[in-house]
Amino acid sequence: MGIIRSVIGAASGSVSSMLNDQFLEVIEPYEMGEGTVMTKGVAVRKNSNKGTKDVISNGSTIHVYDNQFMMLVDGGKVVDYTAEPGYYTVSDSSQPSMFNGQFGEALKDTFTRFKYGGTTPTSQKVYYINLQEIKGIRFGTRNAVNYFDTFYNAELFLRAHGTYSIKITDPIKFYMEACPRNAAQVEITEINEQYLSEFMEALQAAINQMSADGTRISFVTSKARELGKYMADILDDDWTQMRGMQVQSVGIASISYDEESQKLINMRNQGAMMGDPSIREGYVQSAIAQGLQNAGSNANGSMAGFMGMGMGMNAAGGFMNQASQTNMMQMQMNQQTAASQPQQAAAGWTCSCGTVNTGKFCLECGKAKPAAAGWTCSCGAVNKGKFCSECGKAKPAGEPLYKCDKCGWEPEDPHHPPKFCPECGDVFDDQDVIG
Repeated sequence: MGIIRSVIGAASGSVSSMLNDQFLEVIEPYEMGEGTVMTKGVAVRKNSNKGTKDVISNGSTIHVYDNQFMMLVDGGKVVDYTAEPGYYTVSDSSQPSMFNGQFGEALKDTFTRFKYGGTTPTSQKVYYINLQEIKGIRFGTRNAVNYFDTFYNAELFLRAHGTYSIKITDPIKFYMEACPRNAAQVEITEINEQYLSEFMEALQAAINQMSADGTRISFVTSKARELGKYMADILDDDWTQMRGMQVQSVGIASISYDEESQKLINMRNQGAMMGDPSIREGYVQSAIAQGLQNAGSNANGSMAGFMGMGMGMNAAGGFMNQASQTNMMQMQMNQQTAASQPQQAAAGWTCSCGTVNTGKFCLECGKAKPAAAGWTCSCGAVNKGKFCSECGKAKPAGEPLYKCDKCGWEPEDPHHPPKFCPECGDVFDDQDVIG
């Protein structure tokens, strides 16, 4: 038993008349929504005189549409299939045709594993597998995932939520391994419990790997795309081989910390800020200013407020003044340390890439230090005047140096000036030769 591709076009009227005369079935897929992975074929025109259930008459027509994979099943086994849209006629005398469509010859290997090899079966059904991307499958961590952050030196916890999508890449394997038997229609939500558990295991493994790689927990949200790709790669190996489907994409909508982790992060960040004496001093001054403001708005009068503030300051033993003095001393020490460091920019040279260097080559791009403009004396010194500044030798003849006699502008290469001065527009001629 198999299917033969039909040509239904101009002769559709005669085919319709033939179907009416012979009471054959016309089979189409049942409603297939965005989350439907499999649905049964239903007869649009059914022979009312035939009492045998689930027996498809020889010569019946099966409709197959875009992004659908049709399987002809006899006795629970797939005997023929097609992945190409069109109209197909059921023929008891034909061999399986196996129209592979987008799947190529590789699909025949799966068909060979699951095909029916017995006598004429007693139950014949048509099933359709959805080949579109099944989107919007929700996931979320029920419990916070542990994440050791080396920057905070603490065991933190985070939660992740989002959606992922799958695509069926081997419809026959998916039908045999993932779909419940005798089901008329299967939604992804009905079979997703096991897959979701495996998905969350991959998510936790990916998050733990990022922790082991030393990624700060605050950077995890910016790596959501990398996290999704990592999970897709891990799951594809198992899901494609076992069930004939693969993860198409992963979208992580949010990654958040649990309450205790957020407190620890805030405390660590606040401590880091208070390590800066200028920030501490600003905090001290703002606290004093706030105290003065509160004293001035005291309900019993500003005098009572200021008296109370003075008593509080005395009771604190001048803590605020002492803290302020400590902050000022530390800031002065920092300034002295910075001033004592060598100023490389003043003594160095600036590369074309913008980096300031002191050596012969740029630390950023590796370019050599440009040669100084002027003429080079036999002693190695570079000069611009008529005599060497190191040994006093006169500049060799035939190497004139130019300088604008109008505004004093000097070209980068005194030996080869431009035709006109870029500052005043004067022509460079013999009057501009300085040596």
